[in-house]
Amino acid sequence: MSVADYAQRERVQLAGATVVALLIAAAVFTFVFDIALERLLTVGFLTRSLEMATPIALAAIGGLYAEKSGVFNIGLEGFMIFGAFSAAATMYLLGGTSPSQLDVWLAIAIAVLISAILTVFFAVLLIHFKADQIVAGLAVWFLGLGFAPFTAAIIWGSRSSPGLESINSLAFGQSPLVVLTVIVVLASWVFLYRTKYGYWIQAAGENPEALDTAGVDVNRVRYATVIFSGAMAGLGGAVLLAHAGNFVGTGETMVDGRGWIGIVAYLFGNYNPIGAAAAALLFGGLDMLNVQFQTVGIEVSARLVNLLPYAAVIVVLTAWGKTRMPSSVGEPYESED
Repeated sequence: MSVADYAQRERVQLAGATVVALLIAAAVFTFVFDIALERLLTVGFLTRSLEMATPIALAAIGGLYAEKSGVFNIGLEGFMIFGAFSAAATMYLLGGTSPSQLDVWLAIAIAVLISAILTVFFAVLLIHFKADQIVAGLAVWFLGLGFAPFTAAIIWGSRSSPGLESINSLAFGQSPLVVLTVIVVLASWVFLYRTKYGYWIQAAGENPEALDTAGVDVNRVRYATVIFSGAMAGLGGAVLLAHAGNFVGTGETMVDGRGWIGIVAYLFGNYNPIGAAAAALLFGGLDMLNVQFQTVGIEVSARLVNLLPYAAVIVVLTAWGKTRMPSSVGEPYESED
């Protein structure tokens, strides 16, 4: 058995153990609080969990594409902040405090475009000027933390926006943005593992010299994936805003660490878009437990419950800390031509 096969088997066993541990924890919880499990796992809880998971899943897919090509985009959190704020500002400029559903969709599209444009400068900094990827990503985060609340105060006189408009649900009660995310997840998996362009992305991160020898511009591939990662993170922020209906710029802003959790999600999913989305759903469900506990009348400290997603991140990082990264991540590439 090869080392890779052994590592994969260990991850599968660990995933199975994690599922069993979660089931045992759920059984113990329901016994201690005398609450039937079906009262917790309701359709409403699943709907809210899916809505909470979508921004994380979108950011995770963007991040894994960039990292698959050899660039670590640690600025996902910052691009999500820019996306959320851009969507709120655009929505307000188009329709004031009563924007239409068309305004909401236009705001999402414009937020993605703005995030993509910002990511172009970020990509040039990383690929052309070979800036430190960690430092540059942190800089994007700090810029988002400062720029969004400051500009919000100029527009609204407060670091948070007034109530705007949230996206309308479909006939079956689910957000169309959740459906869009499912389509994006499946399409990104097919593109990455079933097309020659996806193979180029993987080769750019694993063996850029071989890709260059084959006549494919490695840096062009990396530019495309980094810009895509920023656009996806911006879309994640815009989706978060569209579900919430207003921008919150206090504290860590309304993004509140979801970009960082997105990085953990694609590590947990082993750089697989479907696995990353499943991990995002786990984190989204944990994030929604506080609301569900209140719904069924369980008296648990809200602060304690709000820590669950971050506790899960620590557990996942500990358990999945040996996930194999692409061999050329963080290494600038110069063609021999």
